[in-house]
Amino acid sequence: MQAPAQTPEVHVIRVPTASALGKAAFALRHEVFVIEQEVPVEEEIDEYDPAATHFVAIHEGEVIGTLRVVFLPEHAKIGRVAVRADSRGSGIARRMMEVAMSACRSYGVDRFYLAAQTDKLGLYEKLGFVACGSEFMDAGIPHLAMRTY
Repeated sequence: MQAPAQTPEVHVIRVPTASALGKAAFALRHEVFVIEQEVPVEEEIDEYDPAATHFVAIHEGEVIGTLRVVFLPEHAKIGRVAVRADSRGSGIARRMMEVAMSACRSYGVDRFYLAAQTDKLGLYEKLGFVACGSEFMDAGIPHLAMRTY
Protein backbone atom coordinates (compact mmCIF):
# COMPACT_ATOMS: atom_id res chain seq x y z
CA MET A 1 0.00 0.00 0.00
CA GLN A 2 1.33 3.45 -0.96
CA ALA A 3 1.62 6.31 1.52
CA PRO A 4 -0.71 9.23 0.83
CA ALA A 5 0.75 12.05 -1.28
CA GLN A 6 2.15 14.90 0.76
CA THR A 7 1.09 18.50 0.29
CA PRO A 8 3.48 20.11 -2.19
CA GLU A 9 6.19 22.22 -0.60
CA VAL A 10 6.00 25.94 -1.32
CA HIS A 11 8.78 28.41 -0.56
CA VAL A 12 7.97 32.08 -0.04
CA ILE A 13 10.90 34.44 -0.50
CA ARG A 14 11.61 38.13 -0.91
CA VAL A 15 12.83 38.99 -4.42
CA PRO A 16 14.40 42.04 -6.08
CA THR A 17 12.12 43.74 -8.59
CA ALA A 18 14.58 43.44 -11.49
CA SER A 19 15.53 39.79 -10.85
CA ALA A 20 14.23 36.88 -12.94
CA LEU A 21 11.89 35.95 -10.09
CA GLY A 22 10.77 39.57 -9.77
CA LYS A 23 9.97 39.62 -13.48
CA ALA A 24 8.05 36.34 -13.08
CA ALA A 25 6.04 38.00 -10.28
CA PHE A 26 5.09 40.87 -12.58
CA ALA A 27 4.14 38.39 -15.31
CA LEU A 28 1.86 36.58 -12.86
CA ARG A 29 0.30 39.86 -11.76
CA HIS A 30 -0.36 40.68 -15.43
CA GLU A 31 -1.97 37.27 -15.94
CA VAL A 32 -4.21 37.56 -12.87
CA PHE A 33 -5.11 41.23 -12.81
CA VAL A 34 -4.93 42.41 -16.42
CA ILE A 35 -5.99 39.27 -18.30
CA GLU A 36 -8.32 37.52 -15.82
CA GLN A 37 -9.77 40.48 -13.93
CA GLU A 38 -9.52 43.02 -16.76
CA VAL A 39 -7.71 45.65 -14.69
CA PRO A 40 -6.31 48.28 -17.06
CA VAL A 41 -2.58 47.64 -17.53
CA GLU A 42 -1.78 51.28 -16.71
CA GLU A 43 -3.38 50.80 -13.27
CA GLU A 44 -1.79 47.46 -12.43
CA ILE A 45 1.79 48.72 -12.23
CA ASP A 46 2.19 51.95 -10.31
CA GLU A 47 4.71 54.33 -8.76
CA TYR A 48 5.03 52.13 -5.64
CA ASP A 49 6.41 49.07 -7.45
CA PRO A 50 10.06 50.15 -7.78
CA ALA A 51 10.45 50.76 -4.03
CA ALA A 52 8.08 48.02 -2.81
CA THR A 53 9.27 44.81 -1.19
CA HIS A 54 8.13 41.91 -3.37
CA PHE A 55 7.55 38.32 -2.29
CA VAL A 56 6.92 35.22 -4.41
CA ALA A 57 5.68 31.73 -3.68
CA ILE A 58 7.64 29.08 -5.56
CA HIS A 59 6.59 25.49 -6.18
CA GLU A 60 8.71 23.12 -8.26
CA GLY A 61 10.74 26.03 -9.62
CA GLU A 62 7.71 28.03 -10.76
CA VAL A 63 6.37 31.31 -9.36
CA ILE A 64 2.78 30.50 -8.38
CA GLY A 65 2.06 33.50 -6.15
CA THR A 66 3.19 37.02 -5.44
CA LEU A 67 2.47 40.06 -3.30
CA ARG A 68 4.11 43.35 -2.49
CA VAL A 69 4.60 45.43 0.64
CA VAL A 70 4.85 49.22 0.56
CA PHE A 71 6.28 50.74 3.73
CA LEU A 72 4.47 53.96 4.64
CA PRO A 73 4.97 56.02 7.82
CA GLU A 74 1.72 54.80 9.40
CA HIS A 75 1.79 51.11 8.34
CA ALA A 76 2.92 48.49 5.87
CA LYS A 77 0.50 48.36 2.95
CA ILE A 78 0.16 44.88 1.48
CA GLY A 79 -1.17 44.58 -2.04
CA ARG A 80 -1.13 42.99 -5.44
CA VAL A 81 -1.75 39.57 -3.87
CA ALA A 82 -2.02 37.12 -6.77
CA VAL A 83 -2.01 33.33 -7.05
CA ARG A 84 -1.86 31.38 -10.30
CA ALA A 85 -5.31 29.99 -11.19
CA ASP A 86 -4.29 26.33 -10.91
CA SER A 87 -2.85 26.89 -7.42
CA ARG A 88 -5.75 28.75 -5.82
CA GLY A 89 -7.50 27.30 -2.79
CA SER A 90 -4.40 25.59 -1.46
CA GLY A 91 -3.35 28.20 1.11
CA ILE A 92 -0.72 29.95 -1.03
CA ALA A 93 -2.07 33.48 -0.41
CA ARG A 94 -2.28 32.87 3.33
CA ARG A 95 1.27 31.50 3.43
CA MET A 96 2.61 34.51 1.49
CA MET A 97 0.79 36.88 3.82
CA GLU A 98 2.18 35.15 6.91
CA VAL A 99 5.75 35.33 5.59
CA ALA A 100 5.43 38.96 4.48
CA MET A 101 3.88 40.04 7.79
CA SER A 102 6.57 38.19 9.73
CA ALA A 103 9.26 39.93 7.67
CA CYS A 104 7.63 43.30 8.38
CA ARG A 105 7.56 42.54 12.10
CA SER A 106 11.28 41.70 11.97
CA TYR A 107 11.79 45.24 10.59
CA GLY A 108 9.79 46.66 13.52
CA VAL A 109 6.53 47.22 11.64
CA ASP A 110 3.43 45.67 13.17
CA ARG A 111 0.57 47.72 11.68
CA PHE A 112 -0.81 46.53 8.37
CA TYR A 113 -3.28 47.87 5.81
CA LEU A 114 -4.70 46.49 2.58
CA ALA A 115 -7.56 46.99 0.15
CA ALA A 116 -9.25 43.61 -0.20
CA GLN A 117 -11.45 42.48 -3.03
CA THR A 118 -14.70 41.86 -1.20
CA ASP A 119 -14.83 38.17 -2.10
CA LYS A 120 -11.47 37.68 -0.33
CA LEU A 121 -12.39 39.20 3.05
CA GLY A 122 -12.38 35.84 4.86
CA LEU A 123 -8.72 35.21 4.07
CA TYR A 124 -7.65 38.51 5.56
CA GLU A 125 -9.96 38.27 8.57
CA LYS A 126 -8.26 34.97 9.48
CA LEU A 127 -4.96 36.87 9.50
CA GLY A 128 -6.26 39.49 11.95
CA PHE A 129 -7.47 42.17 9.54
CA VAL A 130 -10.65 44.10 10.26
CA ALA A 131 -12.70 45.88 7.59
CA CYS A 132 -12.93 49.64 7.97
CA GLY A 133 -14.86 52.16 5.93
CA SER A 134 -17.31 51.68 3.10
CA GLU A 135 -17.04 49.48 0.05
CA PHE A 136 -15.36 51.21 -2.90
CA MET A 137 -14.57 50.33 -6.49
CA ASP A 138 -10.98 49.93 -7.62
CA ALA A 139 -10.41 49.06 -11.29
CA GLY A 140 -14.09 48.10 -11.50
CA ILE A 141 -13.82 45.57 -8.65
CA PRO A 142 -15.51 46.06 -5.23
CA HIS A 143 -13.04 46.45 -2.36
CA LEU A 144 -12.98 47.15 1.37
CA ALA A 145 -10.14 48.74 3.30
CA MET A 146 -8.82 46.46 6.01
CA ARG A 147 -6.26 46.97 8.76
CA THR A 148 -4.79 45.35 11.81
CA TYR A 149 -4.90 47.09 15.18
